[in-house]
Amino acid sequence: MTTARVGTGQAGIVAPGRLGRAYAGVLRLPGLLGIGLVWLYRVTLGALFPTTCKYHPSCSEYAVQALRRHGLVRGGLMAGWRLLRCNPWSRGGFDPVR
Repeated sequence: MTTARVGTGQAGIVAPGRLGRAYAGVLRLPGLLGIGLVWLYRVTLGALFPTTCKYHPSCSEYAVQALRRHGLVRGGLMAGWRLLRCNPWSRGGFDPVR
């Protein structure tokens, strides 16, 4: 039987394979909700404004990548910080998600 370690800390919970994968999928749901909100922005408000982002990848693509990699809380904070940096006085350029 395969096991997967889920949770953090020293006393992580060891769950059987399917249960561990299901638990990991549940943990990804908030991030997917955030990605859905970015998608909603893209098809509504984003379609009304021309693409003028100084950064590569664009701010919305950066948000999607950050949400996928870091989850809703940390990825959302990273995306918010990026939006604050995207202003007329910034230099722009290549800024990947780390």
